[in-house]
Amino acid sequence: MLPTVAIVGRPNVGKSTLFNRLVGKRLALVDDQPGVTRDRREGEAHLLGLDFTIVDTAGYEDEDAQSLPGRMRMQTEAAVENCDVALFMIDARAGITPLDEEIARWLRANDAPVVLVANKAEGKAGDDGVMESFSLGLGEPIPFSAEHGQGMADLFQALLPHLEREEFEHEKEFYEDDESAPLKLAIVGRPNAGKSTLINRLLGENRLLTGPEAGITRDSIAVDWMWTNEEGLDRPVRLIDTAGMRKRAKVQDKLEKLAVTDGMNAVNFAEVVVLLLDATRGLEAQDLRIADRVLEEGRALVIALNKWDTVEHGSALYQGIKQALFDGLAQIRGVPIMTVSATTGKGLDDLIKVAFETRSAWSMRVSTGVLNRWFESALEANPPPAPGGKRIKLRYITQAKTRPPGFILFGTRLDDLPESYRRYLVNGIRKELGFGAVPVRLTLRSAKNPFDNK
Repeated sequence: MLPTVAIVGRPNVGKSTLFNRLVGKRLALVDDQPGVTRDRREGEAHLLGLDFTIVDTAGYEDEDAQSLPGRMRMQTEAAVENCDVALFMIDARAGITPLDEEIARWLRANDAPVVLVANKAEGKAGDDGVMESFSLGLGEPIPFSAEHGQGMADLFQALLPHLEREEFEHEKEFYEDDESAPLKLAIVGRPNAGKSTLINRLLGENRLLTGPEAGITRDSIAVDWMWTNEEGLDRPVRLIDTAGMRKRAKVQDKLEKLAVTDGMNAVNFAEVVVLLLDATRGLEAQDLRIADRVLEEGRALVIALNKWDTVEHGSALYQGIKQALFDGLAQIRGVPIMTVSATTGKGLDDLIKVAFETRSAWSMRVSTGVLNRWFESALEANPPPAPGGKRIKLRYITQAKTRPPGFILFGTRLDDLPESYRRYLVNGIRKELGFGAVPVRLTLRSAKNPFDNK
């Protein structure tokens, strides 16, 4: 028997259109007027190789159980009781209605897992509705267009853990940890820090032009390479060499300007960025500017002190550079700082290992249960302040995205929430939930939500 997925939602949000698209036939009647579907309709659905039984249900209406709409609602409730997962569809263009909130409360009280689909999200007209649907407390919505077929891959990813549990363990590993995908690793830094030399050492060949002259590299060069970890497993890496980045005022040559711009574009496409410092020259303000730009772009950052084989009093130098980094840029605290030698290869294996670990944290998604338990304990340990005697209410938090991890905090009077309390929450997410020093985005949203009347 195939697993079963039931589509639920209020009338006229596009349930039958999605049903027809998944079964590949126009089985369900579709019209602009609400209430066309009355009975449960089943069909065999096919989604990117995933096969399941899809159930189209009548629009959920809050009517007396003996009335026609009430009897239709009972059919919908029966479908949800017997399904493996419920697809809750809302109309992103219309926004969240009181009936949507009522359905969400009912679904949260049921045992069936729920996937939230924000339909009619094509273009920008549905953006507000997509963000507003976070307030339903059912996790991250899938922006979708049943009419145009947009969002099918995201729907596949959302359904997979509920419909193919045995196969999902491998898929989860690929999706969250990206074991099979190349690590996109960009090497950045000031001119002559040893970026090309480091990549050549990893590759075991003079693949990139190097020399004592600063500024040899102009184009961002991507080279595919296979790293063998300590378990003997080969892990693919895409190494990206970039031009040296000097202080903007010193960059006069047009080609150098283009090269630096190209290097920053490479950062945007990278997953992890290694900021390579010349340990013999210490830390300069330009290093902090580069680090700040990398973190602003949401990339995971690792700092490597190169030419470590030539330094004296290494321990004192390391602590000095580490403290100077922390003093110069607060968000660097916790970022891995490695000591390496591009010339001898010392420390490079550890550098790649840490880069993979950092990407895992950058790609990680926390389950709703774990996130809510942390959130409750964080509020209990340090309740939000009450400026002017008026209490700030923090309702709940949800993870909206990964790579970098992004969270949305819902509540009331959030405009009055001090920046220090926001930092408290971000630091707690990093420390308590295992994100380490990767960039974490926290968006505050005062939105109408189903908990307002509680």
